[in-house]
Amino acid sequence: MKIKPAFKVWFESDGSHLFGQGTIELLKQILEKGNLVEATKAMKISYRHAWGLIKEAEKRIGEPLVETHKGGEFGGGGTKLTKRSLILIRQYSRIDNVLKETIEDQNIWEGLFMKISARNRIKGKVISVSKGPVAASVKIKIEVPAVITALITREAVEELDIKEGDHVAAVVKSTEVMVSTEN
Repeated sequence: MKIKPAFKVWFESDGSHLFGQGTIELLKQILEKGNLVEATKAMKISYRHAWGLIKEAEKRIGEPLVETHKGGEFGGGGTKLTKRSLILIRQYSRIDNVLKETIEDQNIWEGLFMKISARNRIKGKVISVSKGPVAASVKIKIEVPAVITALITREAVEELDIKEGDHVAAVVKSTEVMVSTEN
């Protein structure tokens, strides 16, 4: 059995749940189908449940997510998303996509868990650390008369507590050099 990470995304405000994937999916279906009845059929949920999701979400955010109009002499009614709904769908989709890409990026998981073979490790001594707003440059003097510079995140430098004089291992991958402590 292969175990892998998973996640759920939802909106909240001041620590209180507003709504998540189900409501976003319903809004997307309304956008695509043009009315709530067809959206509920596509999602295989009851009209009453769908309407409840919308009303609860609207109550929590304090503004409407949909506009409805009744059918008349020449046609049926419809449901239209508000500008706010469209913005929320876009925001949710961006966040969801970034997290999905992150979860599927093997390089990130390798960096987190650092299961690295000995042949890719070069031990050395940190001779300087230069921290920028986002990234940091760590110069490492290795046994062979050479110096390696690794560009890593500032967060990694702080998390590993890297400073001049520390003994570290430069971890060489095909496209980058990372740093791990010797512990």
